[in-house]
Amino acid sequence: MLSSIYVTGVLRVILISIISLGGFVALVLMHYSSAPSLFCPPLPAFPPQYSERPQGQHNSSLAKTLPDKPIMLLWFWPEHYRFDLSDCATLFNIDSCLLTDDRSMYNKADGVLIFHKSIKRDLSNLPRSPRPPFQKWIWFHVESPTNTNRLSGLENLFNLTLSYRQDADIPIRWRLTARKGQGEDFVLPKKDKLVCWIVSNNNPATGSGQRYNYYRELVKHVKVEVFGKAFGRFLNYEDYYDTISSCKFYLSFENSVHRDYITEKLNGPLAAGTVPVVLGPPRQNYEDFIPGDSFIHVNDFPDAKALAEFLLKLDKDDEAYLHYFQWREHFSAQRHLIQQYQEFTHAICYACDHVGTHKEYRVVHNLYKWYFG
Repeated sequence: MLSSIYVTGVLRVILISIISLGGFVALVLMHYSSAPSLFCPPLPAFPPQYSERPQGQHNSSLAKTLPDKPIMLLWFWPEHYRFDLSDCATLFNIDSCLLTDDRSMYNKADGVLIFHKSIKRDLSNLPRSPRPPFQKWIWFHVESPTNTNRLSGLENLFNLTLSYRQDADIPIRWRLTARKGQGEDFVLPKKDKLVCWIVSNNNPATGSGQRYNYYRELVKHVKVEVFGKAFGRFLNYEDYYDTISSCKFYLSFENSVHRDYITEKLNGPLAAGTVPVVLGPPRQNYEDFIPGDSFIHVNDFPDAKALAEFLLKLDKDDEAYLHYFQWREHFSAQRHLIQQYQEFTHAICYACDHVGTHKEYRVVHNLYKWYFG
């Protein structure tokens, strides 16, 4: 009798335990069936193509999965002018490297482009992490020595130079391109002005005093139509080339005179169908880049009065004037980018192209001796 009671009690305890365990398991399963899976993420609330750009996302040409291309890191945005980094492929057909401004890519970057004017005097805003052995730092500077601040500590720091200088590792300028085959006949744009000048800066501290003084002498003998911030007569960007093309002559005066310092001020009139009158390095230096009969140099005349007389003479001699466009039979000039935010696009894209196509390694031992020499 006692044995039967004992067995019945044990069976009851086992049955109650099984029922309790089953209830607990059921509750656990109900909980996890309503929670996100540990293996599959929850579905997005809306399709990813309509997602907002995350805060702080970098402007980068890097794809989600990195293709096997060299990477160039843009350490500073020059003058804080930003552009779409895909413009390198769109505007210049440059697709040999991956361009990014994402500093988290520093350890993977084959090249780091560093804008000289953005470097602090104590160098505290340069990369602090150890430099990977394969990485090249590129000194990026397009100002003349007159407008260059000497910063101590830059010797033996860079591997490549990007500059207007022809002997830079990456020389950057808008060049004439040779025509392939017979090009279209040149049609001279309609001219309703004799001499024009677009200038934004007349600050003598930048070396521009020389060109401004020459202009003041020139206007005593010939009328010059002036535009730009320096004269309070602003032009819209879309009017830039049309204005230049409406002038027979354009003053391509550099703000300072140094070897190879020949800027877009020369390219503008060449591309627009106007004869540039240049003030800058000697004539021979210009002829390193463009035909000698495509421009007029102020040094060819004893003074501004003699230049003015020559321009007035050419104005009355169509045959002699058209002689300055014979170079177009063999070359063409491309219109450079003129929007302010695009000022450095050309240089940055070609730096990226260099990183993608050149593997040699060196060190710039004496940067300032080279640049100021």
